[in-house]
Amino acid sequence: MKRLLCPIIVFLIVVSGCSNAAQTKSERVSEGTKKLQIVTTFYPMYYFTQKVAGNSANVELLIPNGAEPHDWEPTAKDMAKIQDADMFIYNSRYFESWTGKVLKSINDSDLTVIEASKGLELMNALESEEENHSDHASSKDPHVWLSPVLAQQEVDTIANAIEKLDPNHKNEYEKNAEDIKSQLADLDHLYKETINKAEKKEFVTQHAAFEYLAKQYGLTQIPIAGLSPDVEPTLGKLKELTELTKKKHVKVIYFEGLTSSKVAQTLANEIGAKTEVLNPIEGLTKEEQEKGLDYIDVMKKNLEALKLSF
Repeated sequence: MKRLLCPIIVFLIVVSGCSNAAQTKSERVSEGTKKLQIVTTFYPMYYFTQKVAGNSANVELLIPNGAEPHDWEPTAKDMAKIQDADMFIYNSRYFESWTGKVLKSINDSDLTVIEASKGLELMNALESEEENHSDHASSKDPHVWLSPVLAQQEVDTIANAIEKLDPNHKNEYEKNAEDIKSQLADLDHLYKETINKAEKKEFVTQHAAFEYLAKQYGLTQIPIAGLSPDVEPTLGKLKELTELTKKKHVKVIYFEGLTSSKVAQTLANEIGAKTEVLNPIEGLTKEEQEKGLDYIDVMKKNLEALKLSF
């Protein structure tokens, strides 16, 4: 009897193992046999996703904090991380422009891919850059996460996708999403309350990343360069901005912490203004990480910085 049972037991173990291997990632998550594995691109996507996921899913940041995400390209190791994940979350094909090529090469039908800005009405880059070149007409401004209102919509998109893939923890994800949306709503209220009192409503930035924030609160962003922080203005554009900012008695020129402040400093020197960081939160700086700051903290610091222009 024992000799008969042993082969049967071995057979059942092998079949069970094969059956488990044949299961898709989503099936294993749904059955509770593994934790949801999520890969996100850059810091805001990681922050929103981590807040929704809590302890019920593992969330990984692909683009390291401190790296400039506009020029970042994934390595073979990064592509493997995406391949092995259950879900991949990015902001927009207009920001993480490499995603289309990478996802096509991965071609994993069992990978859930979420574009967090999907469904939002993206502004043309022309609106941000105030240029009129027809060859840029199809370009969009992807910096929606800098509006606390639009950020809430991105949280909803992320939360709905996670809940669908892992319904066992739906209640936790819903509660977590409401918690972070409540914090974003408080942030929105703080911005409104502060900016409504402002006498001046204009600010000058080195990088045209803040048009959604400006539009949300009735501000006017005057960018030195366009959507790419690495593009420097022409001498003619710089001269035009020098005259404009002198006329408007601009006191502060803003730059971002992850790129050179050279252009902002040049304009500031020309008009006798000072420079200040206005963070597009495309990644936390080393100093911000050491201080334990997060998205909400940096957005509050941005508001304090903006007050210098009002």
